[in-house]
Amino acid sequence: MVKETAYYDLLGVKPNASTEEIKKAYRKLALKYHPDRNPSEGDKFKHITQAYEALVDPSKRKLYDHGGEQALKEGRGNGSCYRSPMDIFDLFFGGRDGMPGRTERKGRGGREGAIGLCPNCHGSGMEVHVQQLGPGIIQQIQTVCSECRGQGEWLHPRDRCRNCSGKKTVRVKKILEVHIDKGMKDGQKITFYGEGDQAPGIDPGDIVIVLDQKEHPFFQRNGNDLLMKMEIDLVDALCGCRQTVSTLDGRTLLVMSSPGEVIQPGDIKCVPNEGMPIYRDPFEKGQLIIQFQVRFPASGWLPQHKLSELRTLFPPTDEPVVTEDMEEVNLVKFDHTTENRHHYGKQVYEEDEYLEPRQHVQCNTS
Repeated sequence: MVKETAYYDLLGVKPNASTEEIKKAYRKLALKYHPDRNPSEGDKFKHITQAYEALVDPSKRKLYDHGGEQALKEGRGNGSCYRSPMDIFDLFFGGRDGMPGRTERKGRGGREGAIGLCPNCHGSGMEVHVQQLGPGIIQQIQTVCSECRGQGEWLHPRDRCRNCSGKKTVRVKKILEVHIDKGMKDGQKITFYGEGDQAPGIDPGDIVIVLDQKEHPFFQRNGNDLLMKMEIDLVDALCGCRQTVSTLDGRTLLVMSSPGEVIQPGDIKCVPNEGMPIYRDPFEKGQLIIQFQVRFPASGWLPQHKLSELRTLFPPTDEPVVTEDMEEVNLVKFDHTTENRHHYGKQVYEEDEYLEPRQHVQCNTS
């Protein structure tokens, strides 16, 4: 049985936590309360480190579980074993083992204590160039120091980090998992806070993912609604249609109209709750909106002696009153090329009417 739980409470773990859970909790708290980030939290960071070192060591943890903090003090002598703030990343990344540049993750760019003022700009970060443009005319140009890139600091090549070559940052690849919730729309943004480029002394930026909705060959999206076109035969438009629609989530709908309901070309109807899922309310959906296109049969599909029989099935129509002075004409298929040719010939003819006879001009001779 654990006598005291103060160390466990300080790290935010349970008394039966594994060593990996203790390490993970310490890393999180140490980054938050490290004196480099929070100078006023030095005491709290010291207590957190003290608790971590007691619990991460199996023998010390056993001693603490049986006798509490007092047992640790009696068992190891006086005082607490406190790691300096400069050693925190050694705990994270496995110790320094004497290799130059081992602490490049702290953003120093090289060995601790080796950073000095840039000999080129003397710490100002800028260098001044003077050019003579002419007799008695000079131009002074101030630019960013080419040696320290405006930082004002300088590291000797032998002290520079092997990974970053003294630049204090390295380029790494990281995989970010983007979860697309149902109902998200084109242009909607997903933000990963603090995952942007990092640099010493500067808060990291964010990575913003902007959704680009891919066009669908069959459906069009309008807010929460889905729009589609459906082509049906004339008999279905007159007698009632039964058509199947494959949905975006892999289901098949049997779309039916009421028997005797006439669907005209261009009619728009809808199926409720079969559109897009509503964002953050995925159990509710918009409408599936269908615009109908009626496919008419080809000419001559019905023998002429059957036409009168078919006509009797339709509602009666008003017949025109035929008189003897009327002229009967037949409809023919319209030909666009013929119309353009006639129009062009007429235009040429009209232009020729306004042409004046050409006159001969005689030149005077001396």
